[in-house]
Amino acid sequence: MSTPFYDYVRGRTDQVPPGYSDNGMRAYRHLVYLGASQMVEAHFPELREQMGDAAWRELIAAFVRDSRWSSPYYGDMKDAFLEFIQRESTRES
Repeated sequence: MSTPFYDYVRGRTDQVPPGYSDNGMRAYRHLVYLGASQMVEAHFPELREQMGDAAWRELIAAFVRDSRWSSPYYGDMKDAFLEFIQRESTRES
């Protein structure tokens, strides 16, 4: 799959790649976000509860968009999320 495909699905661009439908790509983007949200929440339920809905959605969207997560296995997401949080907190300091 192409970089434009991944960039769209991860929210790095809003330009639908050539050859794909708007509706299909929006659905796929939502499924990736939903999968990431559910997997991260399963490992960090307290964080999810403390942050509230809006902040949680923003954090997950930033994680999907900006993280280095590249594994096709959702089980690897916990480590990628921790790395993302550490990198982001260091950058904000």
